[in-house]
Amino acid sequence: MSFKKLFFSFLIGGLVLALAACGSNDSSESNGNAGAEGETRVFKIAHVVQENHVWNVTAEKFGEELRKLSDGRFDIEIHPASTLGTEADMVQQLETGAIDFGFMTNAYMSTRQDSLNAWFMPYLFSSIEEAIALRESEPAKQMLEELNSQGLVGLDFMFAGNRHVLMTDGFAKSPADLKGKKIRIIGSPAMQSYWEKVGAGPTAMPLSEVYTSLQTGVIDGIDIDLDALVTEKYYEVAKYLTLTNQMTFPTVIVMSKQVYDSLSPEDQEMIRTALKNAVDWGVQEAIKREESNLQTLKDAGVEVLENIDTSAFQTVTDEVRNEFSEKSDIIKAFIEEAESNK
Repeated sequence: MSFKKLFFSFLIGGLVLALAACGSNDSSESNGNAGAEGETRVFKIAHVVQENHVWNVTAEKFGEELRKLSDGRFDIEIHPASTLGTEADMVQQLETGAIDFGFMTNAYMSTRQDSLNAWFMPYLFSSIEEAIALRESEPAKQMLEELNSQGLVGLDFMFAGNRHVLMTDGFAKSPADLKGKKIRIIGSPAMQSYWEKVGAGPTAMPLSEVYTSLQTGVIDGIDIDLDALVTEKYYEVAKYLTLTNQMTFPTVIVMSKQVYDSLSPEDQEMIRTALKNAVDWGVQEAIKREESNLQTLKDAGVEVLENIDTSAFQTVTDEVRNEFSEKSDIIKAFIEEAESNK
């Protein structure tokens, strides 16, 4: 064989090997994006609450479970307190896969999906335990399934406690006590309807503005769960807490459908298992915090009115439940199941 032929043989052989290597790399990258065996990945989680809030510690527990089940292949990176933007921003990032998981307030998500207003039906739960019991009900599962149409995979519900009323002046024993009062709420159709029917002036605003607004008298009170009340320190500027239990307050835990679909079925199931383990732990933590947070508030000098007679709110309760039952069969079924569990 001539030198020229030998040279071209080596050249062609080298090109074949190079192309094969590129093909192997492309295949490896493709499989990696699909959650191939051995892939390592850090998932981004975003939410609006502080790091010591029960939702955040549940997210941390999810990370522990995920690391354990994946033998360290998967980990998480938490972005708390709206550091990645508003919840509307977060949903957009979830849709594109820029964020992997969101612990979204049910309040915001109920503006995007009617059925989620079920959790905000007035006086449906007298305790957080009653709300948690509905977490795996058939209507709750249907709510999560509906999120697929938004480019999200609904995974679970986690709770911060029931909603109560903190006022700068006086208690909230009846609608008469709330008439004309400016009450900060999270923007949600059911919450808006309830507070309007009560006769208050519902005022939606982000958490970051609430402390100063209470302090300066821009608002007279807030609709709040005890964990947020303690972690955001609103008790420093408002001292009258009425344990109304008018609603519960879940986070809807969602995953980017784009990211979820890129994973192998085995990794998808691993994520679901890790999250369920974390939320099973988290709901028990939330129950413990209801008691400890209440004691923290009392120790801080907050005046607490417990066990009010809710019959004064019955007319409003019936009106709101009827209004939203007509909008969604899921809400109607959810109310019926909650009532049958009492």
